[in-house]
Amino acid sequence: MSHPEPPLPQPAAVPAVPPPLVIAGHGTRVNAGAEACAVLVEKVRTLLPGVRVEAGFVELTPPTIDVALDAVLADSPAAVVVPLMIGTGGHVREDIPEAIDTSKARHTDATVVYTRHLGSPAPLLAAVHERIAAARGDWAAEETDVLMVGRGCSVTEANADHVRLSRVVFETGGYHQVLSAFIQVARPSLPEILRQYYASGSRRVVVMPHFLFTGRLDEWVHEQVDAFRAGHPDAEIRVASVIGPCDELAQVVAQRYKEGALRARTTAGSPAYLAGLLLSGRRVVVVGGGCVARRRVPKLVEAGARVEVISPEVHRSLATLAEAGAITWHARDYRPEDLDGAWYVMATTDSADVNAAVVAEAEGRHTFCVRADRAGEGSAWTPATGEAAGVTVAAITSHDPLRARRIRDRFVEVINEESL
Repeated sequence: MSHPEPPLPQPAAVPAVPPPLVIAGHGTRVNAGAEACAVLVEKVRTLLPGVRVEAGFVELTPPTIDVALDAVLADSPAAVVVPLMIGTGGHVREDIPEAIDTSKARHTDATVVYTRHLGSPAPLLAAVHERIAAARGDWAAEETDVLMVGRGCSVTEANADHVRLSRVVFETGGYHQVLSAFIQVARPSLPEILRQYYASGSRRVVVMPHFLFTGRLDEWVHEQVDAFRAGHPDAEIRVASVIGPCDELAQVVAQRYKEGALRARTTAGSPAYLAGLLLSGRRVVVVGGGCVARRRVPKLVEAGARVEVISPEVHRSLATLAEAGAITWHARDYRPEDLDGAWYVMATTDSADVNAAVVAEAEGRHTFCVRADRAGEGSAWTPATGEAAGVTVAAITSHDPLRARRIRDRFVEVINEESL
């Protein structure tokens, strides 16, 4: 008598479509600002084919964030919320999380991932330089003073990030000076820095409103500059355009979504697919020679990989491996052609821009790449591994390396106990 075969195990629940994206903006009474946001949403949709993209707002512009989130959660078990905010002020820390909690109270089984704010990554920094260049026109950069105007808020860290950005703009733009001001709440104010520049003899100033879209803040910048010009006719002050719904901004929003989508998966455990790489005799490129590379390169050598390290300087332990012929060290900066013929790549430098460039080049070559500083932006993750009684164990989680190491240690303890 034959017996029916047991049913095959069902795969873990995975969304049939990627989780939708809700872009959480501030909102504005200025129609041009609302229209610019709508343009950005369309650009993000183009960059994320197959992803439902909607916008919600803290105030002034409908719909509110919780209403927008309700709409997507009615059709999806998960969603990603990206704050359309440059800094980490009160909206990022309080208002948007409160809106998410309001919606989740109505969708108790839903998974909502809230990503980090936009910050000032390389694409947005490039957009700032483009706006400044367009405003200064025929002025030489080294003869131009720049005034970066931020929103200003009661969160010290957000104001400090704006001041830090001004320093980055100064060091990457070749301008004569770059100072910071705020349009509200925090000091120094825009008129205060204009007076400071004027007192120092500066007569060519570009004011950069570091806002995403035009709105009341941008209007206030123009009003205050006009007032200063009226009292100082010998000073030339040009106001740059806001960042606007440019391709660079859309790229950053799309990248934040991709980071969040990894965490929004409804499968149990990590979204990574685990596999053992047989690297013996195969070329592996490690860009960067610091502490992260020091920890990971010896494991690659043990696996038999032909490891090449690209870095002007390396940790002394890596230098020792190079001297012994165990690895090849190229004592220079990274070049795209360094990835020619590589089976596996690691981006471990201290520069976010270099790491991003390595990941992008590897992606174009269909070569798996680990990004040490922002794991979610790479195409591979390094697990926490351990060995015991002839067994290698690995643990990998979703963005929690400390937990992965604790789990690995527990695995090793269990194997050792079984071997007694």
